[in-house]
Amino acid sequence: MYRIWYSTEDFADYIIEYTNLKDKAVEKKKLYESDANNKNFHKVPDHIKKILYLDCPDLIIELNDEPILSIELSKEAGTGHNAFQRFARLAAAVENNVPAFYIYPEAVVIERKDSSIRWDKFNPLVFKALNDMMDIYKIPALLFFHPSRLNDTDADITKIENKGLVNDENYISCPNSSDDEMQAMFRTINEIVKTIEEKGVIEGRGSLISNMVIRERRNKMAEDYAARATSETPSPLSSTKEIDTEILLNYLSKYESDEYQIGSLLRSREKTIVYCVNAKFRGDPYPGALAAIDYLKCREGKTFEDRKYNLIMVWGKLSVDLEKQSMEVIDENGSSIKDFVSDVKSCENRNLLTKEYQQLNNSDIPRYYMQVRYGSMFSKVKHIRVYSYFADAIIFPDGSLWRDA
Repeated sequence: MYRIWYSTEDFADYIIEYTNLKDKAVEKKKLYESDANNKNFHKVPDHIKKILYLDCPDLIIELNDEPILSIELSKEAGTGHNAFQRFARLAAAVENNVPAFYIYPEAVVIERKDSSIRWDKFNPLVFKALNDMMDIYKIPALLFFHPSRLNDTDADITKIENKGLVNDENYISCPNSSDDEMQAMFRTINEIVKTIEEKGVIEGRGSLISNMVIRERRNKMAEDYAARATSETPSPLSSTKEIDTEILLNYLSKYESDEYQIGSLLRSREKTIVYCVNAKFRGDPYPGALAAIDYLKCREGKTFEDRKYNLIMVWGKLSVDLEKQSMEVIDENGSSIKDFVSDVKSCENRNLLTKEYQQLNNSDIPRYYMQVRYGSMFSKVKHIRVYSYFADAIIFPDGSLWRDA
């Protein structure tokens, strides 16, 4: 029995109709994002929760209670950091050995503040980030372009509707199914279904990276990256700095005392990659960008312990004095450790664990039991989950957080 977990049912029907799933026994189920935004999240089975610990994709396909594919669909402009906004969703699947697909526009029509209208093109660095992730996990993480009118030379850009995107005639919220990119995606889904049915879920997922259809797609992604990349450092890498870890440790030494010393994890790496976000503290697009930087610049193995470099996030303007081996975080946009703590505390309002049993409604009991097992993991908002998962340290002008191990 196949089961499709969906955020939007229309997209689930679209995937079923245009793939070989239409000939299978398929059940559809509503997918809830997290305990932070929906009290029904506890009803999601444990094997699905395992790929939702960072963020929730638009669709998950499973066979006999084993996930075989996660799909994320975006219609947003893909410039700069924005293309990585949902990268953590892909990482959460791949890190659990589940293939992930990303549907993203090659370009969308946008109108700038100066009233100019133009095509906002996709950041090709996403191709490299996905390929780097595949190198580590040996699990497919593929991108397919959402159809658009970018190459329609006869189109008047000032009159193009729907941001230039081309949707399906039968499923108006979904990409045009006859487009070459979507046809390639359907063929790849069919190949995954065929392989899983022939080899079983575990062996099948593990063999997909060498499958010829998937290798051809991966090669195309590498070619697209080479063709679109420029000599300029793209976002979010343009917002990173490499520093000696000694500089970081000197900065954090103000938190040390006779009773406490910074732990071994940060000290174990000679160099540190700093992701500088000189903005007011918030979520998107920064969580996904942080996840991508990990794979692009730091990660050598399957966990954060397997990084060559520390990965830290700085909220503010970073000033480094190489001579003094010191750094300073300057407040320019009002980001504060209080913002982080406030978001964490607001999440705890969803925590049932402090209540007495008699205070629980019957409908709260299974949710309470889930929280007993997972704590407040799924009750935190996405950006708090992602930042604390990927960053070895988070530094604000007025406070810091870090890992000891």
